[in-house]
Amino acid sequence: MNPEILDRVRQMMADIFGVPVDQLTPASSPDNVETWDSIQHLNLVMALEQEFGVQFSPEEIEQLLSVELVASLVEEKKKEIGVA
Repeated sequence: MNPEILDRVRQMMADIFGVPVDQLTPASSPDNVETWDSIQHLNLVMALEQEFGVQFSPEEIEQLLSVELVASLVEEKKKEIGVA
């Protein structure tokens, strides 16, 4: 996994969820991040699409259930559009 993308994703998620970035690990998920609710999840999706210039399908949005999965999907999407 690209460490630069992981760091950017963690920082964005920390800002959106209102938690210190050092509390977000690759395993962080809605189960252990109290402020990660459905509204914040949609805010995250919109921020990721804007920041990285990617588009997520509804199925992909449902799969964004941990910091690691978010970073991996962003990296995959960037490769698809040729901006790896």
